[in-house]
Amino acid sequence: MKWEGQRQSDNIEDRRGGGAGRAAGKLGIGSIVIGLAVSYFLGINPMQAIQMVGGVQNSLGGGQAASTGAKPQGDSTDPQTAFVRTVVADTEDVWGKIFAAQGARYQDPTMVLYSGSTPTACGAGQAAMGPFYCPGDHKMYLDLDFFQTLATRLNSPGEFAQAYVIAHEVGHHIQKLTGISDQMDAMRRKLSEKDYNQLSVRLELQADCYAGVWAHHANVDRQILEAGDIESALQAASQIGDDTLQKQAQGYAVPDSFTHGSSAQRVRWFRTGFDSGDTQQCNTFAQGAQV
Repeated sequence: MKWEGQRQSDNIEDRRGGGAGRAAGKLGIGSIVIGLAVSYFLGINPMQAIQMVGGVQNSLGGGQAASTGAKPQGDSTDPQTAFVRTVVADTEDVWGKIFAAQGARYQDPTMVLYSGSTPTACGAGQAAMGPFYCPGDHKMYLDLDFFQTLATRLNSPGEFAQAYVIAHEVGHHIQKLTGISDQMDAMRRKLSEKDYNQLSVRLELQADCYAGVWAHHANVDRQILEAGDIESALQAASQIGDDTLQKQAQGYAVPDSFTHGSSAQRVRWFRTGFDSGDTQQCNTFAQGAQV
């Protein structure tokens, strides 16, 4: 993936080394239920994730993000940090352009980098959760050690696989801006767990499709892709399918418990977004849409 020398985002809050920090740049907007966010790479039921986060939150004495006055860092010379800042900046450029073409204004999200654990408005963020998006403070959270897990345990090496992970979380941000996540939140109180899981799958597949839309436009505008990059993203999408994760964990898959979609579904919807570059093709909620 070609990214060196490109603009780096200022919407980064670096909490590594201690302290909760404070936002650098604009606040993000988001309202995805925390269970979906936390269960992103764990492949567990969202309700289980909510209970897990809530328990940690209570043990820490509250759900509001702490602020210790730590200063946000400037552009880092660390290649991995610079990579994340560059990918976030690229998503800002792509989605800003797409929203402007539709007569709307894109609001940049904030990426929080942390190590091990960090307080959030959704409770304690833990590295074991994988990357997630917190609705309470409108921020994406990432422990950079996850990229090593992605390369080894999930067998998905390569920078573009990492970029896909970031772009997926940005996809949840897009869902908030377009009102989809708020509708999902309202439906949670009306549906059975099984029926809500089916909607959750559509939510996650749409975020995958939006990640593909970003990749399409980033490549058209800046020629970021190199040989094998798309295959790297598709491998990552395949490895985090519910069926694959469940089979690895327990030897079999339970489709009714899927919250993110099968490997084949995740690959197909990322590919749909990438091939079309059209957000209209990402309507996984359309009546009769086959996910």
